[in-house]
Amino acid sequence: MKTTLCGTFAVLLALFSGGCAVKVDEIGREPNMTPVGYGLNVQREPLPTTAYAAYKRPGSYHSLWSDRTRDLFADPRARQVGDVITVTILMDDKAQFDNESDRSRNSNVNFGLDLGYGNSTTSDSIFGNLAINSRSNTKGKGQIDRSEKLRLTVAAVVTEVLPNGNLLISGSQEVRVNYELRVLNIAGIVRPSDISRHNTIAYDKIAEARVSYGGRGRSMEVQQPALGQQIYDLIVPF
Repeated sequence: MKTTLCGTFAVLLALFSGGCAVKVDEIGREPNMTPVGYGLNVQREPLPTTAYAAYKRPGSYHSLWSDRTRDLFADPRARQVGDVITVTILMDDKAQFDNESDRSRNSNVNFGLDLGYGNSTTSDSIFGNLAINSRSNTKGKGQIDRSEKLRLTVAAVVTEVLPNGNLLISGSQEVRVNYELRVLNIAGIVRPSDISRHNTIAYDKIAEARVSYGGRGRSMEVQQPALGQQIYDLIVPF
């Protein structure tokens, strides 16, 4: 009996620890920050095989120009793996959707059967009548009114140079204030010609851009429903 109680207590303790929104090692202290360089591991899909290699102008031994620099003296723009580029995020988006649908369908099916047999004196008859009525009515309405404003600047690192010369960048920024950790992640593909002479680029010129701004901490834990409530909402059929 004692062994059974200990096993049950261990299972309940494991479930409780796994369902806690706060990690056990972060109780009573601020959230841990990720190591430097953690955001440089970019997961991407294989690129199309039709990508062409970048054209390289043949240089001369006595030429003052090179493939890396466009200016006569220096070019601070990111070109190679490990170079840093500044991304400016100025997002002011508004979206409003209003959809409404109404569908109604009625169907009626009547089936009759009259069967008789025998002579004139004795006869047996079978009568049958079947009626099926069906009605379906569906109404739906949805409305979305969204407004987002985000103004941030983050430095990213060139993690890969693609065959056509474009740059794959990735960067992250973490700011911890008291018990709240704000995390900004940026990743995407940059065309070198879109980089300004100040080594900056706007987020709307980044292809396949992935911008994430969130965080974790005490305020985020309170905003999220409990684990039991999330499981209940997932499995409840109504």
